[in-house]
Amino acid sequence: MIKKFLDLGFQPMANNYLQTNSKLNKKNIHTYRLEVVFNTDNSLISIKTKIPKEKMFNNKYPYKSSLSSTMRTSFKKISQKIKNKFEPRRLLEIGSNDGPFITNFDKNKVIGVEPCGNLAKITRRYGYYTYANYWDIKLSKRIKKKFKDIDVIYSANTITHIENLNNVFKAINNVLSKNGILIIEDPSLLECLKKISYDQFYNEHIYIFSAISLKQIIKRFSFEIFDIEKLPTHGGSLRYFIKRISNKKLKIKKSVSKQIKFEIKNGLQNFTRYKKFAHDVYKSRKMLVSLLKKLKEKNKKIIGYGATAKATTVLNYCKIADDMIDYFLDTTPDKIGRYMPGTNIRILKYDKKLMKKNYFIFLGAWNFKKEIFNKEHNFLKKGGKFITHVPFPRII
Repeated sequence: MIKKFLDLGFQPMANNYLQTNSKLNKKNIHTYRLEVVFNTDNSLISIKTKIPKEKMFNNKYPYKSSLSSTMRTSFKKISQKIKNKFEPRRLLEIGSNDGPFITNFDKNKVIGVEPCGNLAKITRRYGYYTYANYWDIKLSKRIKKKFKDIDVIYSANTITHIENLNNVFKAINNVLSKNGILIIEDPSLLECLKKISYDQFYNEHIYIFSAISLKQIIKRFSFEIFDIEKLPTHGGSLRYFIKRISNKKLKIKKSVSKQIKFEIKNGLQNFTRYKKFAHDVYKSRKMLVSLLKKLKEKNKKIIGYGATAKATTVLNYCKIADDMIDYFLDTTPDKIGRYMPGTNIRILKYDKKLMKKNYFIFLGAWNFKKEIFNKEHNFLKKGGKFITHVPFPRII
C-alpha cells in the first residue's frame, strides 16, 4: 500500500535554470506537485509524481560533480579501494557525469554510461568509452555483446534517479559477472530524517533508499548486501556493496545488520515515523521564513551560496523570492546569469567581493558546508555569517 506523508507543494524542475525572470517566462516553467509517499510493502520512500527522464537528463544538464573537491576526493578514495580489493578486469559506471570517478581508471578497463549528452562528450574527449544512453536492459545487452561480463558496476547518486527499478536491476543482473560486485551509494534516508533535510526530495530524486528497503528490492534479483559504509557526502550517504546470493566467497559483514538494526530502532519501517518527519518539516519552514523576515526587518542583506537543486525545493516550498534573498552565488558555468527555478532570484558568478562581512548568506549547498567553510575561512574570521536550515534554521 502507498501512503502519502509529505506535501512540498507545487515545484518547478529542480535544474531548470531560466534565462529570464520567472514572472516574464511563465510559459517555460513546468511545475508538478511534490508529494512524498511510503510503500508499506517494502518500506521504500519515493516521490508520487514522476517526471519523464528525457525532461530531466538531456544535453543541457548543468550539474558537474567534478566541480566539488569533496566529491573528487571521495571518488578517488573509492577508486583506489576497488583496485586494491576487487582488481576488476572490466568496470562500468552507471551515471558517469563528467568523469571524476572513471578518470581514476585505465581507459581500456572502464566503461561510462551517461545519458546527458553534454557530459558524455566530456569523458569521450578524455578518451573514455562512454555510452550516451539511459541505463536499461537494452543497453546492458549491447554492453554484454561488446565487452562480455563486467566485474564491478559502480553507481553514485544515480540509481535513485531511475523510475523503473526492476529494469535497473535486471540490466545489472544481465551484465554482471558470476562473482561480480555492485557498488551503490546514495543519500541515506535515516540521515535525511534525522537532519530534517526535506530538500533531498525533488524531481530527480525519485527514491531515497534505506538499507531496509534496498535489501528487499535486490533480493528479488538474487542479490544481497554484504557490506555498508557511511559517507559524509550529500548530507550523509550510504555506500552499499552488493553481491550475488550464490557468491559464497564474500561473507556478509556486521555493518549490514548493524545498519538495519539502527534503522529499525529509528522506526524506518513504520509510517508514524514519516508523519513525525512531515510535522518537523512544517516547523522548519515556519522557522526559516521567520528568521529571514526578522533579518529583512532590520534591513540586513541576505544572499545565497550554491544554486543547488536542493535549494530549489526549499525556496519554492517556503515561497522565498528576491524580496528575501538578493542573489545566489555559484561556480557552475551553466547556471551563472540565470534564475533559480520557480523564483526571480538571479544567479551570479562566484566572487568573494560579493560576500561582505555584514551580509547573511543562505547555504543552498549545506551538504558541502565543510568544504565551503574551509574556502570562506577569512569571511567567517571577519564576522561573516551563514544561514542554514539543517537540521533546523539558524545563523552560523
